[in-house]
Amino acid sequence: MRLTAAFWVQAYLARLRLEGIPAFVVAHGDDTAGAVLVKLNTLDGQACAFQRAFDLTSGERRWMVLAEGDEAEVDGTVGRQRGFDPDLWVIEVEDRGGRHLLDAPGLA
Repeated sequence: MRLTAAFWVQAYLARLRLEGIPAFVVAHGDDTAGAVLVKLNTLDGQACAFQRAFDLTSGERRWMVLAEGDEAEVDGTVGRQRGFDPDLWVIEVEDRGGRHLLDAPGLA
């Protein structure tokens, strides 16, 4: 049984709040089955966007880098993804240390 996208997003935001990491819902996707994209903004003009993908080597779903580098370029990639998928959730995490917690137990 899979969690709904809305449930996962709310749990993720709560986990980030517990660590004092600011995060915002930039685009609200489909509550039930929308995919989730996480943009990490390191507040120095750089960013990284993560999406869940199927890892062929392990057979598991993992968070993989979709785009990284100049924040404007990452924003362009995120915008194109939203154009392809109107049900996409976009969460922006702001942390100078690069923390996103996507590899934390329960979120990976």
